[in-house]
Formats: sequence, C-alpha cells, structure tokens
Amino acid sequence: MNTEQLKEIAVKYGTPSFVFDEEMLKQRMRKIKEIVGDSISLCFSIKANPFLIPAMLEVTDKLEVCSPGELDICKALKVDAGRIIYSGVNKTFDNVIDAGEYKVGTYTAESVKHVALIQENGVRNNEKYDVLLRLNAGSQFGMSKEDIFACLEEKDKFDHINFVGIHYFAGTQRKKLKHQIEELSMLKDFFEEVNEKFGIKLERLEYGPGLYVPYFDSEDFSDTLSPVKELSLELKETAKWCSLTIEMGRFFVSECGYYLTKVVDMKNNKGINYLIIDGGMNHVNYLGQMLGMKNPIIEHIERDKDNDCDADVVEKYFGIEHTKASKNEEINYAVCGSLCTTSDVLVRQLPLINLQIGDILAFCNIGAYSVTEGIHLFLSRTMPQILLRKENGDIVIARGFMESSPINTIKG
Repeated sequence: MNTEQLKEIAVKYGTPSFVFDEEMLKQRMRKIKEIVGDSISLCFSIKANPFLIPAMLEVTDKLEVCSPGELDICKALKVDAGRIIYSGVNKTFDNVIDAGEYKVGTYTAESVKHVALIQENGVRNNEKYDVLLRLNAGSQFGMSKEDIFACLEEKDKFDHINFVGIHYFAGTQRKKLKHQIEELSMLKDFFEEVNEKFGIKLERLEYGPGLYVPYFDSEDFSDTLSPVKELSLELKETAKWCSLTIEMGRFFVSECGYYLTKVVDMKNNKGINYLIIDGGMNHVNYLGQMLGMKNPIIEHIERDKDNDCDADVVEKYFGIEHTKASKNEEINYAVCGSLCTTSDVLVRQLPLINLQIGDILAFCNIGAYSVTEGIHLFLSRTMPQILLRKENGDIVIARGFMESSPINTIKG
C-alpha cells in the first residue's frame, strides 16, 4: 500500500490499527507456488496470523493448528477439517477427542503420549487417524529417533493409526540454507532407514524450512523471495521421494502487514528527543529487536493541517514549538509507547523530518505474530482494531477496538 492509502485508512478508521493487505499476500503466495511447483503443497501455520485464514485458504493447501483455541477459530470459520494438521506440543485426551469429532485430517504426534491418546480415541470411535510423527530437531518439540522407532516397532499395537510420515521443523529466521539442505538429506536417509528397519514406506514429509525474511532498515529487501528460490531445487528433489508439504508462517505473511499508530506527544529530556505513540511494545513484536536497538521499516505520514485537537490545546498554552519539530531539520527520536514501563521503547533513534503531534507512523512488514504475540493485556489499554484490505481495495473491519479492562477485572 502507498502512503496515501495508509493515511486514508488511519484517518478514517483510527489508530492503533493493524492492516493486512490480502491482495499483496495472495500475490506473494502465488509467486511462491510458482517457484516450488505443483508437486509441493503449502501449509500455513495459523499462529503467525489467524486473521489471514480465509485469504490463505485460497492460496494454500493446508493449515497447521497448534492449540484447542486455534481449532476453535477454524470451527468458527467453518474450515474444511480435512485440510487441518493438528499440531502442538500439549495435547490432552479431551483435545484429541475434540479434534476427532471435528474430523481433523491429520495429527502430529510429538511424544509417545500423543500416539497413545490418538490410538485410544481411535479405539473409542472405531476410526483410524493419519499421524505424522514429529522428529526432534534439538528442542522440546517432537520425539527422539528412539521414541519414533519404538512406536513403529509396535505398529501392530496401534491399529487405529496410519503412520503416514514425518513432521520436522528446526527453527525460524535461518539465513544459511546449508542447514535446510543438510536436513533434507538427513530426512531422506531417515525415511530409508524406517523402510529398511520396519518395512514401512512413509509417504509424507511436513517440513518447516524456517526461511528468513528481513525486518530492519540495515537488511536487503531487494528480493525477499530469494531464500525459497535458492532452496527450490532441493525441495523439488525431495518431492520426488515423498509427498512434500512446506509449512511456514512468517515467510508467507510478514510483508502484507502494517501497524498504524499516531504520535500523541513529543518532548526532550536530558538531550534525548522522545515521541510517544498511542500504541507500543504491547502491539509490536519484531524478532530480534532487542528493545529498539534495530530500526524496522517505518513510514512517516504527516497529518493534515488542523486535524488534532490535542495539538491545538498545547499550542494555545505553550506555542507551536511544543507540537511540531523545527522545519526541514532531521531529528532522531526515541519511539516510545503508551505503557508505564521503561521497556516500552520500539526504536532508540529514528530519524524524522517535520514531525508533529498527530502524525502517523506506519510500521511495515508486520503481517506475522505481532497481532497475537504482543502483550495486549498489559496496563489494560484498548486493543488495536484489525483491518483487512481486500483485493478490490475495500477495507473490512475484522475486529474493532476492544477493551481489555473487562478481562483484567475480578468478577463479583
């Protein structure tokens, strides 16, 4: 979206707001599909942004769901259960029963407990479930090779499970593609070992490559699809020996999102210029930001003349110099939010020209995680609204401004 479009949205709908551009998103997804080819499926990990589920259903094959709450979202949206991969490190028997009743298409098993629960629900319902065994990649997620082998060794005991493949994800924002190439080679060997050892030909690989996307002004934005282009040959080779699904969230949706917030105050304390916004760190979460030490891409949108009554009141008593910076002079500002904590610093030094109270800052590349990962309940501030820009340019309010104070109030 261009500056005028962002300004129009901010003025008409207010701030703070998240805006997700579905047209931009779908264009990116179609390019990714063109790069990897028809032999590879795409899976959207909805934890990255559940507000993009309807749009992503049009351009991906599957959705990864990682909690009972995310499954409830899919139910509310009437998502085809056959397209859901029910993942997550914490599955209870009630969770498995609930997913079974919704007819979820595929489960992941991250422990022997998960295998037992899925089997038991199959016995209970006299049904058979497709299961991807998650192979551990060096964290708390997934099973060791030994545990997976223990499950396959007793495959006859699990007669209500189809062990259809392996789920593997090692991490996100990984720049060096040699790691993904080594993983794909390792997984091929693993599939072959399973076949030799147990006579089981696993069919599917659910693989999260964790491809890197840029966020900060020091990074290269010239071709943000280059990681998938560079890895495409290895992915296509992998698709020759298994049914391959690429599972991602951040890489798919980061670019389509904006966070619009208004400058509500300006001040100088001990030589540091501060600007206060009506949002803050409770809404914006950039990976690796380290309390504002890196500068995300931010667009400064100047307000129209005389459209901020707060600024008018300040000017009445203290003069224009307290609401507007010196003309045409670049000044570094610490961008701070509305929370009562010294941690609420989004950027330490952001160079801006002609800043004034009432201006809009548009944080770019915020389509993933911030909308749900922010600490929205802190200080009981109003939660941002969620806006979707449709392919025809229309703006739809997916969720209006929402008060968090009722959630933080004792119920008597």
